[in-house]
Amino acid sequence: MNIVLVGFMGTGKTAVAKLLAKSLNMKYICTDEVIEDKERRSINEIFKKSGEVYFRRAEKEVIKKVAELDKFVIDCGGGVILDEENVQNLKTNGKIICLQAAAEVILERTKRNRERPLLNTKDPLAKIKELLEFRAPFYARADFFVDTNNLTVEQVVEEIKTKLKNESFN
Repeated sequence: MNIVLVGFMGTGKTAVAKLLAKSLNMKYICTDEVIEDKERRSINEIFKKSGEVYFRRAEKEVIKKVAELDKFVIDCGGGVILDEENVQNLKTNGKIICLQAAAEVILERTKRNRERPLLNTKDPLAKIKELLEFRAPFYARADFFVDTNNLTVEQVVEEIKTKLKNESFN
């Protein structure tokens, strides 16, 4: 069984996934890193040179492969949840946990990172709010949610472990 972390950029997926994997003695994998390794270029370069449609197709192939793994904490790119097939593949052998944060918190956490292709805009806060609203029904398909606004990475990991225990996760 896998633990799959989804959520908007800046909600803490990568930091939480790495610590969670270590804490549960599981392996860690990041779908964006797998794509970058396969493509031999950054996500930002893929978006700029090949476009979002190309990126989502590459992402879908990677999701099919990582969904077949076992005993992994899977750190998913922010848009993975937008594709129903991705969700179904990930749920076959995993619990999907959605990390959430307020738009202002996300902006604060991401504003210094220029490698966020969807936020390279004049008004990133407005863009974050727009994307969060659009993605809300997709994120709703997760098995459960953790609000990361006022929690440390360690606290988020503990909350996830508690929720998994209550779900009798094996």
